[in-house]
Amino acid sequence: MPKQLLSNENMVLPPIHRHWIWPTRKVAPMATLLLVVIVIVDTAGSTVLPAVARLLVTLVLLAAIGAWGIVAWAQWAANTLTVTDQRVILELGILLRRSKVVPLDRIQDIQTTQTLMGRLLDYGTIEINVAATQGTETFPYLRSPELLRDQVYVLSEHARK
Repeated sequence: MPKQLLSNENMVLPPIHRHWIWPTRKVAPMATLLLVVIVIVDTAGSTVLPAVARLLVTLVLLAAIGAWGIVAWAQWAANTLTVTDQRVILELGILLRRSKVVPLDRIQDIQTTQTLMGRLLDYGTIEINVAATQGTETFPYLRSPELLRDQVYVLSEHARK
């Protein structure tokens, strides 16, 4: 959520986080790999490693999965898209914070892209084409991208009047 809104600016939509698939996609490959290693250590390592060593390796790997999940969740929580009656604001990052601002009256075109999985789980990418030198702003893994596209389009039409 933006720390400050402009004078006479009102929030139209509450801050939007990326779809839950985003942190899942970050955690799942590493968690799967570490779980396979845990199974190998606990089964095949039973003849080579003592029980205490196997337990220690298992606990360390489970802690690594948990830490990886916490980092992915923190990144997910820190990345927001906010729509006000004057602009669209995308804020990214935890330690290095980046903010992109798109004035509603400068929006020329809004495009959505959804994969098959995105259509099934209702997430996708929104690309906002902005007039002048800003070019295109891309916001991936957003929930209900078509609904958001329509809302931003209506707001941009009102902003130009």
